[in-house]
Amino acid sequence: MNILEYENYQEKKPHVDVSFPYNTYLCSIPLDFDRVPMHWHDEMEIIYIKKGHGYVTVDFKQYKVSGSTIVLILPGQLHSIDQYDDLSMEYENIIFHAGMLFPRTEDTSSTDFLRPLLSGKITVPSIFTSISDHYDAVSACIDACDEICKTKPKGYELYIKGKLYELFFVLCSRCREERNTRPTKSLDKMKVIMKHIENHYMERLTIADMAGLIGFSESHFMRYFKETMGTSFIDYLREYRLTMAARLLLASDSSVLSISGEVGFDNLSYFNRAFKKEYGITPSQYRKQESV
Repeated sequence: MNILEYENYQEKKPHVDVSFPYNTYLCSIPLDFDRVPMHWHDEMEIIYIKKGHGYVTVDFKQYKVSGSTIVLILPGQLHSIDQYDDLSMEYENIIFHAGMLFPRTEDTSSTDFLRPLLSGKITVPSIFTSISDHYDAVSACIDACDEICKTKPKGYELYIKGKLYELFFVLCSRCREERNTRPTKSLDKMKVIMKHIENHYMERLTIADMAGLIGFSESHFMRYFKETMGTSFIDYLREYRLTMAARLLLASDSSVLSISGEVGFDNLSYFNRAFKKEYGITPSQYRKQESV
């Protein structure tokens, strides 16, 4: 998978074929990329860890994951993937638009099960490990889809839809939990912030601007961001810009000076120092090392 397949935050790049919105990617951390920063999108995502160890964060809750773990990401959920120590992790990323399962005329399957699940009114676990009660049933649906996608015989789309319905049946009938503990208001405000960063990270972003965006005072915003994200807004923005710079160093032939300006740094010397502090090597060394 190309590193640029992962756009930060609310991902704007279409992941799936419009005619059949279901796709899979094989990924490896850190071989393909060091990490997948916090982001969200309207598609449903399944992260199926095959080998190794890593971290997956869902709605600010971090999980240490390893081989044979399935992570369920509902539409709109904030999530990220990070390396654990210096270990690698291989996983399959399955992304599909749940709208493909909705009938043109609403029936009980959509009104009583699909919509409540996708909107968070029906709460299900985010993590399924090999010792989870319903892991076998969940993994069997995904494995069956993977198997038929190897050859994609005529009509395979019908088979995949059938298995996805089976997956939702397992989730809604066997895995549903009693309470919805998702912090909706906090998530909604953070999603507004993240989307603004995504669209404007190359510009000058002030704490006053970000605070006004969600109706907070500057002090309230700084406290909210630190408590929610575990780091300051300034540090997070710098890390975000450096992540985008690292991707551009590998994906383009633009000069280091040009890339530093493109991601929001107006001082090349500062950019070089910040990049080296984050990655341990200079931007030029990073480009050369990763291209070998």
